Amino acid sequence: MSTGADVQASFAVTLVDEWVRNGVTDVVVAPGSRSTPLIVALAEEGRLRVQVVLDERSAGFLALGLGLAHGRPAVVVTTSGTAAAELHPAVIEAHQAGVPLLAVTADRPAELHGVGAPQTIEQEGLFGAAVRWSASPGVADVGAAATWRSLASRAVAETIANPAGPGPVHLNLAFREPLLGQPTAVPSGRPEGRPWHQVTSAPTAPPEDLVAHLAGMAGRRGLIVAGGGTGVPVHVMAAALGWPVLADPLSGARVPSPWTVAAADTLLRVPDVAGWQPEVVLRLGQPWASRVLSTWLGGLGPGTEDILVDPYGRWSDPERRAGRVVRCDVGALARALGSSAVGTTSDWAARWARAESVAQGAIDEVLGAHREVTEPALARTLAAEVAAGSTLFVSSSMPVRDVEWYSRPRTGLRVLANRGANGIDGIISTALGVASGVGGGVGGGVGGVGGVTALLGDLAFLYDAGALLWAVERQVDCTLVVVDNEGGGIFSFLPQAKGVASDRFERFWGTPHRLDLARVAAAYGIPVTEIASVGELPDALGGTGVRLVLARTERGANVVVHGEIEAAVAAAVSGAAAAG
Repeated sequence: MSTGADVQASFAVTLVDEWVRNGVTDVVVAPGSRSTPLIVALAEEGRLRVQVVLDERSAGFLALGLGLAHGRPAVVVTTSGTAAAELHPAVIEAHQAGVPLLAVTADRPAELHGVGAPQTIEQEGLFGAAVRWSASPGVADVGAAATWRSLASRAVAETIANPAGPGPVHLNLAFREPLLGQPTAVPSGRPEGRPWHQVTSAPTAPPEDLVAHLAGMAGRRGLIVAGGGTGVPVHVMAAALGWPVLADPLSGARVPSPWTVAAADTLLRVPDVAGWQPEVVLRLGQPWASRVLSTWLGGLGPGTEDILVDPYGRWSDPERRAGRVVRCDVGALARALGSSAVGTTSDWAARWARAESVAQGAIDEVLGAHREVTEPALARTLAAEVAAGSTLFVSSSMPVRDVEWYSRPRTGLRVLANRGANGIDGIISTALGVASGVGGGVGGGVGGVGGVTALLGDLAFLYDAGALLWAVERQVDCTLVVVDNEGGGIFSFLPQAKGVASDRFERFWGTPHRLDLARVAAAYGIPVTEIASVGELPDALGGTGVRLVLARTERGANVVVHGEIEAAVAAAVSGAAAAG
């Protein structure tokens, strides 16, 4: 006769089997007692790769990185209480960045709530509006066994095919003691290993009037602003319309092309270029990190038409300028324009192309004059040197901006970042998750096919240093390139740096850590290479496993270098315009 523990064991085995049927390949487990039925089922399931992470916050971001890498949800499992709450930062990032993630929290049964039982908090609805879907089915009951596969299958489907786009789902599963039982009544799945539910979401076709309108603007002063998640098909659109593409490296569109403008942030600091007024701006993907670009877009005159296109109708318009928000598939729009508009060139596109070429030359000249490591040169060189077929994961704060502002167009590089909530928490964990998702085990070579290189600052490194626990055992290739400028470098660019007394600025914004990062990494068994010049970077990227490359810079000098680049680009672009 089945006991309650046996029913719970059967429930857990059913969920796990159904997750596999729905395409789940990876699970991250944070140890705990209340989740025992699920952990036992996962441990006995040979079709899944299960990783154990001590810290739930790190576990959540590791699962997030797996979802970023391969577009499928990873399952992250925690016990009850504050362990579940630790997933909240990763859930928020997954929500705002549109990354599939299945957060599964074990809970205490109803009779233990509200009576002071240990490790018991209100977990139903714990993540609020930051999930695509959630369910708290209560303690497993044999009378509801017919619903178990549907629950598991829908949870996966909602992370991928929700009308709001990919994102996180929360399953809150209550378990009652005893927690160890034998699965005796596992409901049968569909034949041939098929998932219980199959959800189909077809791409939304672009409105015919939009295609006709844009095609009619071909060759005129149009501009495509391509942010994160846009994809390379944007160049089909650009060629058809004859419009420049301001291409964020996260867009996948920063590739060599007559239409690509990579130095947009630096160029728009030049008054002559900032005065160029497009007739229409077509926005695709997530917003850039660049405040200069955002300010410029927000300041365009009322005569500039602003069109925002997103497959899920997300309102990515911090400047609140979009006159039309269109829910349609960007690839479908590109194909429609490719067949509707006649490819053309224009003086407008040629002007942007000349400015881009001159700016890239000026950046090279400034950075080439510095023998020491500079943060712009580090970002520019790293983006150029990691091997084709690899992934560059970039931290928020200054690293993502330096890559955005200074990396050249290139092919064969995938650039990822946590730009949903733009935080620096969980950076190492996410990078390790990406490496777990794109790699095939140690041996591919860091920066090579399947390898991941991450660029992050010292504070992001320290914030998530605990992620290095057991990292060398994860069988992944991941090099962490850490900029150690003894604090929060981005704040040196803000008004606080000059408007607040220096000692107070250092205490509350500069936040010098006064730690030897090499020794921190070594404590976790991570090998460290320190570089004194950017020329040493390519050799330092060689190797396998999890490694750290340390580059020391100085915050004040970094501000100066950025200023030198801006001045050089302004002089070169203005001089070229005068000569032309």
